[in-house]
Amino acid sequence: MAKGYWVSVYPAISDPERLTAYNKLAGPAVRAGGGRLLSRGGRVVAHEAGITQRVVLIEFDSFEQAVAAYESEAYQKALVALPSSVERDFRIIEGVD
Repeated sequence: MAKGYWVSVYPAISDPERLTAYNKLAGPAVRAGGGRLLSRGGRVVAHEAGITQRVVLIEFDSFEQAVAAYESEAYQKALVALPSSVERDFRIIEGVD
């Protein structure tokens, strides 16, 4: 079964302290949904049309598990805390077997 991934890119963060409040709720929700943090805001080298802003990569055992974690009550509560001062490009993708 192919793994599932959450990929988030943050082109703009104008209030990092409010993002921290979201992270405090999102982290436990992601772990409860079976997610494993692979990368968060580390070094980035961008090529072609890439951007070097913050990137977060979370792995799940399956695509279905990744979707279910996003739709969970706990993560939906975390999303409410995600400040409007944060611009985020979020995707759930399926890995290859």
